[in-house]
Amino acid sequence: MHDEVSLQMAAPAERIWELVSDVTTVGRFSPETYGAEWVGGASGPVVGAKFRGKVDRNGWGLKYSTVCRVIAAEPGREFAFTVLGPRGMKMNTWRYRFEPNAEGTLVTESFRLHEPLRLYWLLAGWTRGKTNREGMRKTLENLKAEVESAR
Repeated sequence: MHDEVSLQMAAPAERIWELVSDVTTVGRFSPETYGAEWVGGASGPVVGAKFRGKVDRNGWGLKYSTVCRVIAAEPGREFAFTVLGPRGMKMNTWRYRFEPNAEGTLVTESFRLHEPLRLYWLLAGWTRGKTNREGMRKTLENLKAEVESAR
């Protein structure tokens, strides 16, 4: 119920973090999440802030939105949020870690499903896991293209 993808980027961790944590620009990078907006008075990436993400699931035209809560917002190091379900139940957590190195930054995107989705994962996880891995890879490739073209 967890997976991750890493990609080396020739850019400073702080710059990459700025792009990832600005949820209003997610549509430029993600193949499934085409938009997001801060909600409940939030205006930026701080722990506890909430945003509504707009998803086009699997590219099949199943569009919906989810409310997410930021759980980590450490510039240049980590950005993470939990997708909330009914009654604020934690459904899954998406995390980005930034590891500066001599070539720039190793960026890792990961997801972890929470207990309510255990049965779903047992029945259909093998297909969704593949989709998530491909989506994370595409997101990181799009992010890399942007940060490396700005150099």
